[in-house]
Amino acid sequence: MSIAQMDVRKGNPRVNWAKMQQMTTQAKQQGGHMVVFPELWDAGFDLEKAKDFASNLSGGLFAQVAALSKQQGIFITGSMMEKRGLGICNTAPVVSPAAGVMGAYRKIHLFPLMREDQYLTPGEATLNIGLPWGQTAMAICYDLRFPELFRRYALEGAKIVILPCQWPEPRLAHFQTLLRARAIENGMYIVAVNRIGSDVDELNGTETRFFGHSSVIDPWGEIVFEAGYTEGVFTVPIETDTVDEARRAIPVLNDRRPEVYGNL
Repeated sequence: MSIAQMDVRKGNPRVNWAKMQQMTTQAKQQGGHMVVFPELWDAGFDLEKAKDFASNLSGGLFAQVAALSKQQGIFITGSMMEKRGLGICNTAPVVSPAAGVMGAYRKIHLFPLMREDQYLTPGEATLNIGLPWGQTAMAICYDLRFPELFRRYALEGAKIVILPCQWPEPRLAHFQTLLRARAIENGMYIVAVNRIGSDVDELNGTETRFFGHSSVIDPWGEIVFEAGYTEGVFTVPIETDTVDEARRAIPVLNDRRPEVYGNL
């Protein structure tokens, strides 16, 4: 699995797309089977202009990503602005080099502190998809704070959850703790890709900084890989057999008692 930790140029899809192509090439050269980009890598949180940047799932930048996946022979994901009906969604497509867009996850939990709820339409469905290395599910950033979503994925057999993020300072401790908790309580891998850099909010002049620290956490909660603050492509081996071993050793999913606390 290749992690593409990048700075996202707010409101500049042309620059972000050029960098994304370079990083995809690097991931392929490193032997990655899939490359994961941060949340809204295409234009960042320039939500006031979201309608200018968004495209349909079968066209625009989504189509260009599908063509790049085919050209490089690598799976690609990471969230983008999708035009859907009359609204705009924060959408992470799973793009296959052979089949194009296999599925798309639309962020279910919109983050009010970044005003997503004012500009975007929330998703209404999960995505847990069979890929060559095993069942792989999708979530985006703020979704990490909602354990019900990850438990559902575990019960459906997901071995990996991929999480594109724009998780800002100063909440690094929250990020690291929640990643490990979701991995441990479900016996699964969590692959989280966060951006670096900073954005300035034109409305109030405040600056938001992003700390990177993209991570791969194994089903035991061990940190397989953690990036720092620098931009780069990092390819990390994932052993999905570890998921089965962890779930056999501590059968949390089998020992649930939904008749007592509800079938969440």
